[in-house]
Amino acid sequence: MKYDAIVVGAGLAGLVATVEIADAGKRVLLVDQEPESSLGGQAWWSFGGLFLVDSPEQRRMGIKDSKELAWQDWLGTAGFDREEDEDYWGRKWAEAYVNFAAGEKRAWLHSLGIRFFPVVGWAERGGYIADGHGNSVPRFHIVWGTGPGVVTPFENKLRDYIKTGIVNYLPRHRVDHFIQDNDRVVGVRGAVLVPSDVKRGEESSREVEGDFEYYAEAVVVASGGIGANFELIRKNWPKRLGSPPNHMISGVPAHVDGRMLEITEGAGGRIVNRDRMWHYTEGIKNWNSIWPEHGIRILPGPSSIWLDARGRRFPAPNFPGFDTLGTLEAIMKTGYNYSWFILTEKIIEKEFALSGSEQNPDLTEKNIRKLLNRILPGPPAPVKAFMDKGEDFIVADNLHDLVNRMNELTGESLLDVVEVERQIVARDREMDNPFTKDLQVTALRGARKYRGDKLIRVATPHKILDSKKGPLIAVRLNILSRKTLGGLQTDLSSRVLDSHGNPIPGLFAAGEVAGFGGGGVHGYRSLEGTFLGGCLFSGRIAGKSVVKELG
Repeated sequence: MKYDAIVVGAGLAGLVATVEIADAGKRVLLVDQEPESSLGGQAWWSFGGLFLVDSPEQRRMGIKDSKELAWQDWLGTAGFDREEDEDYWGRKWAEAYVNFAAGEKRAWLHSLGIRFFPVVGWAERGGYIADGHGNSVPRFHIVWGTGPGVVTPFENKLRDYIKTGIVNYLPRHRVDHFIQDNDRVVGVRGAVLVPSDVKRGEESSREVEGDFEYYAEAVVVASGGIGANFELIRKNWPKRLGSPPNHMISGVPAHVDGRMLEITEGAGGRIVNRDRMWHYTEGIKNWNSIWPEHGIRILPGPSSIWLDARGRRFPAPNFPGFDTLGTLEAIMKTGYNYSWFILTEKIIEKEFALSGSEQNPDLTEKNIRKLLNRILPGPPAPVKAFMDKGEDFIVADNLHDLVNRMNELTGESLLDVVEVERQIVARDREMDNPFTKDLQVTALRGARKYRGDKLIRVATPHKILDSKKGPLIAVRLNILSRKTLGGLQTDLSSRVLDSHGNPIPGLFAAGEVAGFGGGGVHGYRSLEGTFLGGCLFSGRIAGKSVVKELG
């Protein structure tokens, strides 16, 4: 059977591309190796943060933003240094995306029914000079409904098109090869996997019960990255971040395996920026795991004391929430795969958020009553569950007991309570004046000048060893795998390019498999809120480009 277009991958980028093509009345086949329960892919599990520039939400919070400031931040963060080759299209995509985020993005999403939580978050704060890494202002817009709130409008349109026969959706169909006629991609061939009734995110079987072959005028690859493929992560691990970790936990389900990257490369597609990736340093093991090595990321405020495995405080600007990859580099150079937060209950009740739709039932369910519980004393319920049941959390009434139990947890006895106490006492002395030489203390006081942080994100500055603010809490932080920043190189029409820079006829790519556009729209680092946004943007561009090619 022949279609106008085939889309490989039913994550957010694939859904957007499929709907965009179907909107033009073209017949689309959507295939995915996972069962229907995983429709929406990684996006469904996300916190639902989107990067927007000069939005009404920002203006209501007193934030002055502009496209020029956002582009300055993007360039300082990306650090493009392969502009004549691997970064050539990535930079062009970056400029187009910032224009989109400062222009029609919000209105387009609003027309689909997507709404935003009124307080804008401040992710990746940087901590360097003005034109260096980080967001100069808060830009992290949380979707009301989190990840499912982003996926649902496109899923609803998809299901309408399935009913009318414009779209045919085939889960449990794993693409193994592209069909090519001379240089043109004209279809896909692969294996039909046995039906699976696993729940969303659970690992599904790879048992084969048959095969398939379908043809189309255009094929869009939207299959995601390598986040659950630890072997491939270690193979591509950049030397600048030290040795690859021998232990990680996974921030994505097992199906995020990177298979289609190699398959597309076999059809002539070029992969660029393989050494660029995005992994978090604040991972905790999920006490209620869904997929193998399931980890959750803490979205920290700026107040916790961050120590390496030997109990030494990280230097500026390696503070919670400031520079993800800078801190990853610092951790890996210690020779250990983990680090520690030490904080108080007063800090955790205001500053700990957990990434993911399932960890934020109030926002995900759009439940105002549950949301109001966040302002009550004590940690939010999902955080409290980790304090009670998570293996990485320790709660104690005094520092001596806390450090002893930290040593017991790792079995390595690397921490000296005298040295840990010396550093925390030194930090606490800096709280006696409204001025300080401790840049972390300066940063957290500065953060509270932003109304959103003062209201719900940054605790009132206090001494860690103040018993009235306790008990004390220690959290072991693991390396958490997440995103592929490089990928298939594409031009501004989402056409996959070959090693000579020429488009492969009939082949397009969108989302993480394409480095969210161009093979690396982020360069070396992300400003956050740009992964979902990159899937939306590149999926939309891919869909429009296919329609244009089909005529």
